[in-house]
Amino acid sequence: MNLSGIRLDSPVNMIVVVVLTLLAIIAVPWFWDRWKRKRLWRSATILLAVVLLVLTTGMAGNMIGGFFPTVGSLLGTGVYAGQGTDAEAAQNGEDLEKLRDTGVAHAKEGKGTVVHMKVTGRRTKLTRDVTVYLPPQYFDAAYKELRFPAIEWIPNYPSGPEVFTSGYHMPEQLDAAIAKKVLPPTVVVVPDPTGVPKVGHDTECVDEVNGTANDTYLTADLRDWTLQKLGVSANRQAWTIAGWSSGGYCAMNLVTRHPQWYGQAVSVSGYDKAQVDAETEDLFHGRQDINDANNVRINVRLHPSPVQILAISGEKESYESYAIDQIRAAARPPVQFTSWRIRDAGHNMNTFKSQIPDVLAWIGAHTTSPAPAGRQAETTGGVLPWPLPKSGAHGALADTDQ
Repeated sequence: MNLSGIRLDSPVNMIVVVVLTLLAIIAVPWFWDRWKRKRLWRSATILLAVVLLVLTTGMAGNMIGGFFPTVGSLLGTGVYAGQGTDAEAAQNGEDLEKLRDTGVAHAKEGKGTVVHMKVTGRRTKLTRDVTVYLPPQYFDAAYKELRFPAIEWIPNYPSGPEVFTSGYHMPEQLDAAIAKKVLPPTVVVVPDPTGVPKVGHDTECVDEVNGTANDTYLTADLRDWTLQKLGVSANRQAWTIAGWSSGGYCAMNLVTRHPQWYGQAVSVSGYDKAQVDAETEDLFHGRQDINDANNVRINVRLHPSPVQILAISGEKESYESYAIDQIRAAARPPVQFTSWRIRDAGHNMNTFKSQIPDVLAWIGAHTTSPAPAGRQAETTGGVLPWPLPKSGAHGALADTDQ
């Protein structure tokens, strides 16, 4: 069965689980003295009741927090195209032109087109799922010679691109923001930051020491592919990285590591350094230089570049709020660091979703508008890369390599 089709946020599924839980709890005393093999069946009914009670509590917390819409998004398995995509494209989007009729039809309704595909990185050779949002104007003849700005949206761990539609409901938010002209027509690229397996494999978007070059895939590879295949602007100020939770950390970390390619980053409930917990593998293998080079607080102090960062945390998110305060204190010009402290319901997707309209408005105020390619000749604006230490990951960026 497709795990992405099993909803964790369905009221109907919640009711079914609650009813089963109540029946299991009632069954414990009801059959207590009726079983012939009392020790076996008493233990079985108690275990069943406990398991269902834990499941009910978990589903209730998930629905309140809005963490994972499906079992697939929870486990990081299943079909990454997810609910809400409009089409499946060939490897690397080689047949995107076939979407023209669909895109034109959607544009008449003021809607963008969402397509899913597999993308293989030129440097890293990694192949991962990528979902792309093409704005209503993308198939408009009036925009044919223009280059769109881009947002790279990093999903939270352990989610993949499917959460962009079924969890965040971002296409509708983007359609609305573009229609209201608070955001220019923008291409949004949503990669899988982790690959598979997901559970117990939180990569934190870093180039792992002698491991997988996650950072390089998400930056050099995806940017190069997007420029070639989707025809977006090469201007660094046209590129924004954004994300929630681990995706927020990824956004801030990647923009400070690669300021020659990205102008802005938005983090909602993100933090300042890679987490070390049961879900995170040994990313750095004792290499303090690699660890430091992936610490946002250190990067904005030792390698300040003209990037603009918006970091948002909730009043109840003490760890994230502390991390943001530390980054703000460490930031040196020309870094422009802005932070918002908001009322929230804790570290969950509902807090993030409440901020999406304001996040898109902030990006709209800082990114570029679609413009002819000739005006994008100066792609980096004179911003140079800083020397990244060698991680040993296959294909990974190092030193001032571009």
